[in-house]
Amino acid sequence: MKKAIPLALGLLLTVLGVVWALQGLGYIGGSSMSGKQIWAVIGPVVAAFGVALLYVTFRGPQKR
Repeated sequence: MKKAIPLALGLLLTVLGVVWALQGLGYIGGSSMSGKQIWAVIGPVVAAFGVALLYVTFRGPQKR
């Protein structure tokens, strides 16, 4: 249960970041975010945070 929340949050951030980046680059239309350069920058940053959270979640506790 401890891994469920960070896993879900990491997946959500990764998907949102990719969608925002694609909207910012103009590949996904129909939104006020489409074609806006700021979303092409914010999207990959958010996706990177999501991937980092997934990495930390799956890495687990380190043994010394």
